[in-house]
Amino acid sequence: MNTVEPTVQYFKFEDLLLKDGYLVFTNVGVSMMPLLRQKRDIIEIRRKESGRCKKYDVVLYKRKDRYILHRIVKVLPDGYYIVGDHCTRLEKDIKDENILGVMTRIIRNGKTITPDNVWYKIYVHIWCDFYPIRFMVLRVKTFLYHCLQLIKRRVFG
Repeated sequence: MNTVEPTVQYFKFEDLLLKDGYLVFTNVGVSMMPLLRQKRDIIEIRRKESGRCKKYDVVLYKRKDRYILHRIVKVLPDGYYIVGDHCTRLEKDIKDENILGVMTRIIRNGKTITPDNVWYKIYVHIWCDFYPIRFMVLRVKTFLYHCLQLIKRRVFG
C-alpha cells in the first residue's frame, strides 16, 4: 500500500494578499484589545490598494520580519503614526510601502462588524480621539497589574 505523506506549505501574508486579495485569520496578541480578542475574533484584511490609507484604518504592516495589526492615528504627507488600541507607544516611521492591507471586517460570535458600523465609529472616536486619557488609563492599569504581581510574590512566595 502506497501512502502519500501530507505536505504543508507556508505562505507569507504579502504573498497571499497578492494572490487572493484578502486574508481571513484570528489575531494573536493583545495590542488591539478591546477591539480584537486574541484567538477569538476572526478578521478580514484586504490588500492595500493604490492611494493613501485614512486616519482610523486598522492596517497590517510588516516591521522587519514581524507582521503587526495596528491603527493609524495620524496621516502625514510621507507616512503615518500608528498605535495599537491597547498600546501607548506610537510608531512614527510607517510608510505606505510597509502597509500590506487594511482590516475590512471583524466576525465576533457569528456577527459581522465593519468599519462603517455606527458602534464601531463611536468606539474608534472615543478610544482614539482621547488618546491622552487612554494613555493614562493604560498606564494606571499596567501599574496596578505590576503592584498586584509584586504583592502575590511577597504573600505567596
